[in-house]
Amino acid sequence: MNNCLYVVVPCYNEEEVLRETAKRLKEKFNALIKEGKIDKNSRITFVNDGSKDKTWEIIKELHKEDKIFSGVNLSRNRGHQNALLAGLMTVKDLADMVISMDADLQDDINAVDGMVEKYMQGADIVYGVRNKRETDTFFKRFTAEGYYKVMKKMGVDLVFNHADYRLMSKRALAGLEEFKEVNLFLRGIVPQIGYKTDIETYERGERFAGESKYPLKKMLSFAWQGITSFSVKPMDVVLGLGGFISGASFIAMIAMLICFLCGISIKSWMVVLGSIWLSCGLVMFSIGIVGAYIGKIYMESKERPRFIIEEFINK
Repeated sequence: MNNCLYVVVPCYNEEEVLRETAKRLKEKFNALIKEGKIDKNSRITFVNDGSKDKTWEIIKELHKEDKIFSGVNLSRNRGHQNALLAGLMTVKDLADMVISMDADLQDDINAVDGMVEKYMQGADIVYGVRNKRETDTFFKRFTAEGYYKVMKKMGVDLVFNHADYRLMSKRALAGLEEFKEVNLFLRGIVPQIGYKTDIETYERGERFAGESKYPLKKMLSFAWQGITSFSVKPMDVVLGLGGFISGASFIAMIAMLICFLCGISIKSWMVVLGSIWLSCGLVMFSIGIVGAYIGKIYMESKERPRFIIEEFINK
């Protein structure tokens, strides 16, 4: 089996950690090449996602120092998922297998050995899965695990505790290329490709340097992206809630009629006011969810490019 490996690393303002990441990845590649597990033409590809610091300059310096490093420079910031896809699609014809990972060194580089071994055993996709979340705060651990469970309930096929640390074969990447949506959520798309899959567990560490590029606001936005990209159940929930409210309102009206006929005094203005507020809130909530889906349809219909590559250095 052919064994040319490319590692794709999306980068946004990673000047503080980039050289250390390059150093550790190079050591891992040299060890794997020496053991004959990967081809000597294997490469480490950094994708600059419109960074505002010296990330791209460092990538170019690394390439000049050693051709094991290559770089993809996007024309502007397009977000983590688009940057990752840009890197994957750029190197898919150059490699037999591609591993995607973040630049912050939280993903255990030693898991690469197991991923490559499972690829050699016939797996087209190998998911890097965290074996525990002890390095996370209670809030992040609780919300992350809850999110995976909610997504499963909504019918989205996700690998539990898997982010974007994975190996994909050449034909798996060809399958990924067939998915044309603009609203990217690769964690949900990749399982839809099919082919033989496997799992490599690892322990996620602390970020080496710099700040997380996924604060709470971005995490919530990413979560909503995943839900609305792969499930219409929020609409079903609204429909069910609307039916429940309608039914409850009908029962309440019957109850008030009976009370009126029995001579029981009711402050009807309180009931009316509460019903109006409840109905208005439900309508606005429903319109918001429907609007989110319509907005996605609008973006998809434009067929705008998901990324534009300004420069690719690989020789």
